[in-house]
Amino acid sequence: MINTQDVLETISMIRQENLDIRTITMGISLWDCVSEDTDRLCQRIYDKITKKAEHLVATGADIEKKYGIPIVNKRVSVTPVSLIGGTATPEGYVKIAHTLQRAADTVGINFIGGFSALVQKGMTPGARNMIESIPEALATTRNVCSSVNVASTKAGINMDAIALMGKAIKKTAYLTRDEGSIGCAKLVVFSNVPEDNPFMAGAFCGIGEPDVAVNVGVSGPGVVASAIKRAGDCNLSELADVIKKTAFKITRVGQLVASEAAKALDVPFGIIDLSLAPTPAVGDSVAYILEEMGLESCGAHGTTAALAMLNDAVKKGGVMASSHVGGLSGAFIPVSEDAGMIAAVERGALSLEKLEAMTAVCSVGLDMIAIPGDTPEEVIDGIIADEIAIGVVNTKTTAVRVIPAYGKTVGDSVDFGGLLGRAPVMDLKSYSPARFIRRGGRIPAPIHSLKN
Repeated sequence: MINTQDVLETISMIRQENLDIRTITMGISLWDCVSEDTDRLCQRIYDKITKKAEHLVATGADIEKKYGIPIVNKRVSVTPVSLIGGTATPEGYVKIAHTLQRAADTVGINFIGGFSALVQKGMTPGARNMIESIPEALATTRNVCSSVNVASTKAGINMDAIALMGKAIKKTAYLTRDEGSIGCAKLVVFSNVPEDNPFMAGAFCGIGEPDVAVNVGVSGPGVVASAIKRAGDCNLSELADVIKKTAFKITRVGQLVASEAAKALDVPFGIIDLSLAPTPAVGDSVAYILEEMGLESCGAHGTTAALAMLNDAVKKGGVMASSHVGGLSGAFIPVSEDAGMIAAVERGALSLEKLEAMTAVCSVGLDMIAIPGDTPEEVIDGIIADEIAIGVVNTKTTAVRVIPAYGKTVGDSVDFGGLLGRAPVMDLKSYSPARFIRRGGRIPAPIHSLKN
């Protein structure tokens, strides 16, 4: 049982240190919506989402009012549409995306995820059609988010799928060029994707999930940074304990909100995702945490070690506070959404190569990174392949969300506003991996995948 006294001391965290519930995400299965007729499928999708999520936004508002805890986003994730699209053509999948947008508008949510495909071992005709439809789908909707899982430790890396994603990212950037290529901010490429992640753009309702569930994502980089500052010059073992205790308190807030939301909506509680998800707000930065730990700048030598310790301590504290911690849980390191990361890039301390090294020990991967708009598809494919390989070999989730900002080059920046923030365009290696990418096929699973 949740004792509200456990969270009273977090009030100052909420008021002064940017603690919030980043999202309540309702996962909705669409398996019972399947139809060979695309129009009938779309109608069933719309009807189910609007029925199940009818009270989601109002419930979130009621919990905010009751406990004084900010809930920034209310979202929905659905079954990957490539699994229920049947014989839909690319045009049919665009129609499904428009249906998801219409449902999102009706229920008043911030984002809807699940315009997704799972192609780590191969592609069905439906999955290929869905991937082909991504650029137009994202260019003609506002709140629809898309993800594609191209690899897993068990299956290896589907390089043919990676090549398709390079094309999709470039085309999406072009079609949304008048808005800073923002469509790419709603598209993420995964390895080892979790099925219960409440965070966009990668959220979907996995095939092992119940018909409906509530997942909650908690965030509090500012809280952790303040706790580290108060701890002073203690040793690293003591600092890890400080982080763990802080993460425990943050997770208890999420557990309270998740329990209240599940009860009010009369649906099962899924998981708490304890992720230090930054915002552009001053003081709400994972980079600032690393600098408070003792680095002169995020990106300095020692950054990967500091991030590894932070990520581990956050997870240890979280699992003590909730029996159902899942999703991505740990520390996010997006560039555009983190004021400290932006500053580190602009001062030259943080490169794409250093970010890639950091992703080996954090929650996700290369996230919200702007690159020159004229970057060749094959270079984007290479960026994806490198990051996905880190996930496959290390049996962890990794992801890539890059934005080839149309008409922009190194030294420019792209301003998306709101939570998406501002992204400085980062420098890339100019050497081409084209011949490697063109080989196609599948990179075999690593030997340690054979655990049965």
